[in-house]
Amino acid sequence: MINAELVKKLIDNALSENPSLFLVDMNISQDGEIKVWVDSDQSIDLEEIIRISRAIEHGEGMDREVEDFSLSVSTPGAESPLKMPRQYVKNIGRTLSVETKDGQKYEGEITAADDQKVTLQWSAREPKPIGKGKCTVIKTAELPYQEIKKARVVIKF
Repeated sequence: MINAELVKKLIDNALSENPSLFLVDMNISQDGEIKVWVDSDQSIDLEEIIRISRAIEHGEGMDREVEDFSLSVSTPGAESPLKMPRQYVKNIGRTLSVETKDGQKYEGEITAADDQKVTLQWSAREPKPIGKGKCTVIKTAELPYQEIKKARVVIKF
């Protein structure tokens, strides 16, 4: 069985060479398949992915003669849910679709994000306080990460 702590240490060492990189997730299956997802505060290029992959594959303690494994290192796809506060910060200014654990749904622009919560803002049409018709109002919601069930960046063309 592949040592998950060893793999995590190798990933951390590889990521420490570029402070804008961070680990989003990793998974080691029973049959020796190692999957690693990394992201960056800016953009991440193929050379970085290759460097991280080599650092893991050829790292001390990883030996294909002892343990047969496969390795894939990639970035989360555009439709992948956000999992870490740094991903929310990275996407400030973009539209986010959120479902909370209590079933509420929000879609709005990320105006702020920190280690605890994300702030969304959107326009809504509501009845005028006086008279007939509707007016446009700006709504805001602060959502703590622990209350979010799923959050995805909305891709608009």
